[in-house]
Parts: sequence; structure tokens; C-alpha cells
Amino acid sequence: MGSLRGKETLTIGLMLFALFFGAGNLIFPPFLGQEAGVNFWPAMLGFVVTGVGLPLLTVVVISMAKDGIKEIGSKVHPVFAIVFSAAVYLSIGPFFGIPRSANVAFEMSVKPFLGESGTNSLVLLVFTLVFFTLVFWVTLNPSKMVERIGSVLTPVLLAAIVLLVISSFLKLDGSFGAVSEKYAAAPFATGFLEGYLTMDTIAALAFGIIVVGAIQQKKALERKQVVRETLKAGIIAGIGLAFVYVTVGLLGAKMASVGEYENGGTILTELAKLMFGAPGMLLLGLIVTLACFTTAVGLVAATSQFFAKMMPKVSYKTYTLVVTLVSLLIANLGLNQIISISVPVLIVLYPITIVLVILSFLDRFFKGARGVYVGAVFATTLVSVVDGLKTFGVESEGLASLLKSLPLYAEGLGWLLPALVGALAGWAFDRLVPSKELKTASE
Repeated sequence: MGSLRGKETLTIGLMLFALFFGAGNLIFPPFLGQEAGVNFWPAMLGFVVTGVGLPLLTVVVISMAKDGIKEIGSKVHPVFAIVFSAAVYLSIGPFFGIPRSANVAFEMSVKPFLGESGTNSLVLLVFTLVFFTLVFWVTLNPSKMVERIGSVLTPVLLAAIVLLVISSFLKLDGSFGAVSEKYAAAPFATGFLEGYLTMDTIAALAFGIIVVGAIQQKKALERKQVVRETLKAGIIAGIGLAFVYVTVGLLGAKMASVGEYENGGTILTELAKLMFGAPGMLLLGLIVTLACFTTAVGLVAATSQFFAKMMPKVSYKTYTLVVTLVSLLIANLGLNQIISISVPVLIVLYPITIVLVILSFLDRFFKGARGVYVGAVFATTLVSVVDGLKTFGVESEGLASLLKSLPLYAEGLGWLLPALVGALAGWAFDRLVPSKELKTASE
């Protein structure tokens, strides 16, 4: 009586897979495959840790919290909870997630047919105007349409990928290409950082609430039972995501023998053309465009609902309009530019998210002491902000030389030791300076 039926768990697991599996996720594994070459497997392992393992851990942690992302952030400070939550929704929403969806649709459905035309930017503008006009209209007129399209498209998109995988295995050379400089020294760590680009760990802070709601809708369960069912659903989603990432990554590795491409979308488009000609390329582009559309609608709605709840004086419709317009403007920067701009922001947000998730998971071992959260997050933020500014081209030589002495700093994981030291310092402070406010702030 204290659990869901197997079929119900499977349904929620597939729903979670569909939430994570946006078409944008397709563009990173093949590019990793092309660049990692013979170092593909350690690089892909690192990618799967951040692209699959961390998002699923985050969903489980959200299922343990009563008030989702806000509760987790409040363990540091109520103001931090607001700022952090807003940063998460802006990242998966109008700043990166939504514009990227529109660009992936353009890259795979329209751009391949333009050739080397100099009117690409004008065509992108027209495409995004139509794309976001429809997104805005559907978001304000919610119906079962998006849900139905999504439920049909996910298996169709998976079938198309499987068909491409089988065809490429039969027709392309099976050997890996040369290793790019990026993946030569530390392929696992580089793959780990590339997994940030999926934004799934950040998105999981929002998706976890949806999963918990779906479980509770099917059966009234206690919190521990909800966590257990979330874990089961997460394992199902994780297996699906890992399969897609590995197989699509292998496609990119194989396509390295054919040519060099600027992003994963181009790799998949050229592969479809190589295997099935222009009709195959057109069909894949159409499927991905519809998948991107449903993703964009969901993200616009989620972001607008969040801000409407946080600042209710402004209407949901107004937030929807603003989110859509900002997404439209940023989308016209182009896919490669959006990815390059998002990297510094994700380098700041991801370590903070990872630390919060791990601490929430281990909360019972230090009895939710607020000092642990404050110390760990403060230290992590210092390092990750410096890393983010460095990626953006802003760097202090003195500070950079100091941080370079940190273990794993060269691999992009220099925040690990400061996070641990900060947590221990916060724990010691709580022990030495007993404070009811500090110990109960997260309750």
C-alpha cells in the first residue's frame, strides 16, 4: 500500500526522462565525441556524472524538501534563497534555456538548407519571430496539445536517434579520431565541466517539484515513500539519459572521420543527410523543432509562474510577455554565442548548486546546522565567481596565482576543497557559538 504500482513508477520515470531530454541536450554529446577522440570514454563518463547523476540526485533532494528550491536556499539565508532561485529560473528560462531551444530548432531545421547564404541572421530573426509568437500564444492558452505532442515526440525522437546509431555503425568507420587539446590532459574533468552545459542539474531544482506532484497525484504517500518512488523514477530516467548521451556521443566520434563541425546540431544534421539524404535531414529537423517548441513553452510557463508567485503585483501574462521577448532577443545572438555566454554563468551556478544538493542530502548528519551551509556556499561562491570571471576574460593575476595552488583547480574543480573547509569552519562555529537562530533557520 505504501508504494506505486510498477506501471505508475515507469510512467513517472518516462515523464522525468522527457522533462530532462530537451532537444538542446542532443547538441553537446556529439560535439564531445568529435573533440575527445580516443579519450571518448573517460570524457563521456565525466559528462554522464554531471549530465545524469547530479540531476537525478537533485530531484531526490527536492523530493525530501517540503518547499522545493526555496527551502534548500533558505538553509543558507532567506535572501540567498530568493536570489539563487531567481538566478536558476533566469538561466533555464529567458537567458539561456529558452533561446537555446529556438536556436537548436533553427540549426537543425532551417540552416542546413540555407548553404553559405549571407542572409542567415535575417532568416534567424524571421524564424524566431514566428517561433516565439506561437510559444507566447500557446503559453497563454494552455491545453493538452503540448502534452500530447511531447508524449508522441519523445519516442519518435528516440526512434530517429536509434535509427541513426544503427545506420552509422553499419556505414561509418568505427575508429575514434584525434584528441583535441581541450581533452588531452584531463578528459574526465573536461567532460564533467561540459556536463554543466546541459543545465539539467539546475533544471532539476524545478523538475523535482513536478515529479513529486505527479507521485502524490497517483497516491497519498508519506515523505519517505515519496523519496523512494522519486529515486525509482530517477533510475529509469537516468538509464534513458545515459543511453542517449553515450550513443549520440559515439555518433559524433564517428563523424570526426567525415569532417570537422562547429557544434553538435550540425553533426547530427550532416549525419542524417549522409545516411538518408535530404528527406532524412528534413524529418529529423522537423521532429527536433517540435520538441524544442514544447520545451520552450514549458520553460516560459515555469519561469513566468515562478516570478508571478514571487512578485504577484505583476500579472502572469505580463511575465510571459517579458520572458518571451527577452528570449527572442537573446536567441538572435546565435547558438554558438549563447553557449559561449552561458559558460561563465554556469561555472558560477553549478558548483553552488552541487554543494547545496550534497549538503541537503547529508543534512541529517550535521543536524541542519546553518553555519555548515553558509560556510560551504560562501567559500564555493568565492572560487566559482573568480572562475566565471576568468572564463569571461576578467582576471586578477594575484588572485589567479593564489587559486591555482588549490587541488584540482586546473581541472575546473578548485571549489571542492574550499567548500569542505567552509563547511567544517561553519560547523565549528556553530559548536563554539551556540545559537538557536543558527540551528533552526532551516527548519
